[in-house]
Amino acid sequence: MIYLLGDTEPGAIPKACTRLRDALLEAGPRLVDAGARRTSFTVADLDDPLAEGVTQLNAHGLLDAKVALWVDSIDGRKDIEAILEPLAARSAGYLVTESIPRDYAQRDWKDGERSPGVALVTSFPKPDRLDDDFFFERWHGSHTPLSLEIHPLLHYVRNTVARVLTPGAPPFRAIVNESVATLEIAADPVQFNGSAEGARRAGEDLMQFVDFKTLSTVLMSEYILQS
Repeated sequence: MIYLLGDTEPGAIPKACTRLRDALLEAGPRLVDAGARRTSFTVADLDDPLAEGVTQLNAHGLLDAKVALWVDSIDGRKDIEAILEPLAARSAGYLVTESIPRDYAQRDWKDGERSPGVALVTSFPKPDRLDDDFFFERWHGSHTPLSLEIHPLLHYVRNTVARVLTPGAPPFRAIVNESVATLEIAADPVQFNGSAEGARRAGEDLMQFVDFKTLSTVLMSEYILQS
């Protein structure tokens, strides 16, 4: 499951959400007690002027943080939601299928410590103009291989939303983490895309299956609470 949390108003970019980061670190043991496993979160806690130059979008005000966790049964999720919902002004829960096209080459940091690099977290719905076959063929069959080719990714997690879990949650179909080694890489379109040509290819490919007015993408830090 994934829960998106937001304090920032829709359309505004989160600014150094250190309170939310600390609250999620503190909530880790309680989430485990409530049945969560393999729990991690990303949070927009970056406090660096360089991040302000990166194009970021937060259309629904839900990307201050993202919590990812596994449970034996979603029937018991209410205890988890009771822990997460008070932490932010808005929350949205999703049942997802997780794919990891690229995992960390080596994991040498402890649970609860900040993961290396910077994560670009993105969410978007399926455009109404597209059927499922075309949407997933372009996203999974075309864009994933292109991302692995051009982006210098440390970690790449692709979540496909199976169903919305909480009332009023936006109908996202995709929630994605792409981690790179430094903020400098994330802030430079040429470094992030490998070249100016790579940036052009990525943009043209995204336009085939994403409406940018409904896409959100925010720079975050990652914390693995329980591996």
